[in-house]
Amino acid sequence: MFSELLRGVGRNTKDGSRKKGGIKVHTMMDAFSGVAEFVRMTAAREHDRKFLYELDLPANSWLVFDKAYNVYRQFLKWTEQKIWFVTRMKDNAVFHVTKVLVDRTKKKNAKGVLKEQYITIGVKTGNGQEQRLKLRRITFQTQDGKAYVFITNNFTLPASQIATIYKNRWMIELLFKQIKQNFPLRYFWGNSVNAIKMQVYCVLIAQLLMVVIRKKAATRKSFANMITVIRLHLMSYVSLLEFIKDTYKAWRKTHNASFAFTP
Repeated sequence: MFSELLRGVGRNTKDGSRKKGGIKVHTMMDAFSGVAEFVRMTAAREHDRKFLYELDLPANSWLVFDKAYNVYRQFLKWTEQKIWFVTRMKDNAVFHVTKVLVDRTKKKNAKGVLKEQYITIGVKTGNGQEQRLKLRRITFQTQDGKAYVFITNNFTLPASQIATIYKNRWMIELLFKQIKQNFPLRYFWGNSVNAIKMQVYCVLIAQLLMVVIRKKAATRKSFANMITVIRLHLMSYVSLLEFIKDTYKAWRKTHNASFAFTP
């Protein structure tokens, strides 16, 4: 697609050629169901963090997201609403340490929680004044030596559990990987923004239906294998759920066929 439809990132071309466009699909996924709960599509040039303003959640909800979505003013609003979040801290973040609870950074070959701190961050409110946002800052080192710095507005859960919650954020990466592998959007059938969005929504609906079918069939088939079977036999006169549960049994039942194996 080109920038006449949805603008992409980057500078304009010097030779006057057409500039590429792009679309972002911002998704909030339910951690228990593994499907998209809320989707917002924007041009690729729009910043990711604007997605957070669209979320409407009840109190005591939990949000986990990458550091690209760091918006301290929104963090302050969530804290007042008792909506908890876990994310990574940006390297250039400016903060003030008010209390150090754990510090194992000088311990040799330390793993897990290396440091736990209470910090405050300045947030500019709508009237131009600055308010201090209280957060927890947790430094965590994995078994392979990678260090991560998390921030959260929840002060009750153990620091190790905060790290585990963020680790589960990888589920949304698997969701998009599942969509890209089984419902590839190699080309678009329409030449308008609305047509492109409709095609993306159709892909998300198809993925949701496949998750429901797989759960009802209680099959051990992988998601990719199940998609392949359905794609090949979608127009066959056979019960779809039975076909997913036991392919050969459903085929024999439909065609009144029997198999005899001889040496």
